[in-house]
Amino acid sequence: MAVRDIRLFGDPVLRTVAAPVTTFDKELRRLVRDLAETMADAGGVGLAAPQVGVSLRVFTYLDDDDEVGHLVNPVLGPFSEELQDGEEGCLSLPGLSFELRRSERVVAVGQNVYGDPVTVEGSGLLARCLQHETDHLDGVLFVDRLDKETKKAAMKAIREAEWANEPKPVVRTSPHPLFGRAR
Repeated sequence: MAVRDIRLFGDPVLRTVAAPVTTFDKELRRLVRDLAETMADAGGVGLAAPQVGVSLRVFTYLDDDDEVGHLVNPVLGPFSEELQDGEEGCLSLPGLSFELRRSERVVAVGQNVYGDPVTVEGSGLLARCLQHETDHLDGVLFVDRLDKETKKAAMKAIREAEWANEPKPVVRTSPHPLFGRAR
């Protein structure tokens, strides 16, 4: 297990739709353990694979009993018509949080690391977390869901954040350069 670096706002992987998991192997189990350890180290309640630079549809979360859970290839729904207001933050936007309205209850279906079906029903903070982390898998950040005025304030806070001017990591699509030649 290892604590991985968390990608920050502006990293292209955070805006990319993650690929479905098709192989349920030791590497996936290692990724989930690393996500759980990284989430705990950062003091978060959820962490999606894209946040550590892995574009796969998997995330970890803390449930209502503070136990770590995970979902692979999650699909959300149904959503409750009842809404909740609350502060929401993100480990990829450290130190920032803003009021955001989300569904009060949601059901998430997916798989575990062995490919077995899993259903998670959440309300309150767990519902918020399930929605937030699934958004990450779709390349959506919570600031995208803010109302116009709050989003404007959020973008200003992001530009002024100490971490905002850090150099962005280079994203490589292949470890093998083609030197301009397509094959």
